[in-house]
Amino acid sequence: MNMIWSFFDLNIPGIDGIEVLKTLRHTKKELKVLILSARNEVEDKVSGLDAGANDYLSKPFDFNELAARIRNLLRWSFTQTESVIV
Repeated sequence: MNMIWSFFDLNIPGIDGIEVLKTLRHTKKELKVLILSARNEVEDKVSGLDAGANDYLSKPFDFNELAARIRNLLRWSFTQTESVIV
């Protein structure tokens, strides 16, 4: 299984990070995206997840939490056999 990962911040000078994510998600459906952002409002998290992020972690964060979220995405990547919309 080939996995493609992206870790990025939404605060990209001159570019809307949510729009970048939407474009990435549209062209790379298999992409696993973990947002690492200083934006910690509920609305920011919901926007990121709705735009296609697999997870969202607000800065500052603990390295152990980041590692646990990456492990979770890896488990999901290896166990997901079909998409289910709930």
